[in-house]
Amino acid sequence: MDTVEPVNSQLRVGLVGAGSWARRVHAPGVADHPATTLSAVWTRRPEVAAALADEYDATACDTFDELLDSVDAVAFAVPPTVQGDLAVTAAEAGKHLILEKPLAADVAQAERIARAVSESDVVALMVLTLRYTMRTRDWLAGIAETGGWTGASARWLSGALLGDQYGKAAWRHEIGSLGDIGPHVLDLVDAALGPITDVVSARRNAGDLWHILLEHDGGATSSVALASRLPVRPTAVEFAVYGEHGLRVLGREHNGGPESFTALLDDFAAMVDSGMREHPCDVHRGVHLQRVLELCRARAALD
Repeated sequence: MDTVEPVNSQLRVGLVGAGSWARRVHAPGVADHPATTLSAVWTRRPEVAAALADEYDATACDTFDELLDSVDAVAFAVPPTVQGDLAVTAAEAGKHLILEKPLAADVAQAERIARAVSESDVVALMVLTLRYTMRTRDWLAGIAETGGWTGASARWLSGALLGDQYGKAAWRHEIGSLGDIGPHVLDLVDAALGPITDVVSARRNAGDLWHILLEHDGGATSSVALASRLPVRPTAVEFAVYGEHGLRVLGREHNGGPESFTALLDDFAAMVDSGMREHPCDVHRGVHLQRVLELCRARAALD
């Protein structure tokens, strides 16, 4: 009688990218999670892919197509211009996606990703790390339950691009604080006050410090300050909503990236298993944020 091999219930995940964030968060997160296994790694630098793959007993692939042939899902840790094209190919191949922010280089590319995801009926979640912590989820739930909020303020001030960990990534300098940390901040004020409907004002100084005034569905407004080239240690992150019930403040947990990524993988695996495709941080959220980023840049050019 033939022996039937047990079915491997873990999702085989291929990692695209091997930079600092991929090494610190993506690779160990996927490898350690009970519902996933790190099966393959691909980057445009074969020696870097091989070094990371060796750490986790994964396969270093020579091409992106080779990676797609050996996995169920793809986690991206690459610049948005690279992710934009590869994510479409991966979705069309039927692979579930873990996507970095911003989703793409522009709105048109972001919409192509979302269209491919919908047509292929795959799961696609954005790595919006703030949204996956229990503290943030509780804060948002309390705000939604209470209601009556008329405004919000948010700040994310850091010197990340002055240091070695992120400062060596040319693409982060290219997209600046708006593209790099803006999606996190815009996403959370949007989730707290309702959909952002307009960018009333946006100013960016020579040091890439942004001040943005937003309008939300229902008439609420929020103000946002962003910087990644200020000598601020540690990074200052704070969100506040205010209205008829007073003030509710949320700070950022130190080094919450790994914990948030684990919570993302919890949701990701559950969605794959259940067939659910909608999520507060799914690919359509990424498209919405891409549109807001574009509005900010357009308004800054006018202000």
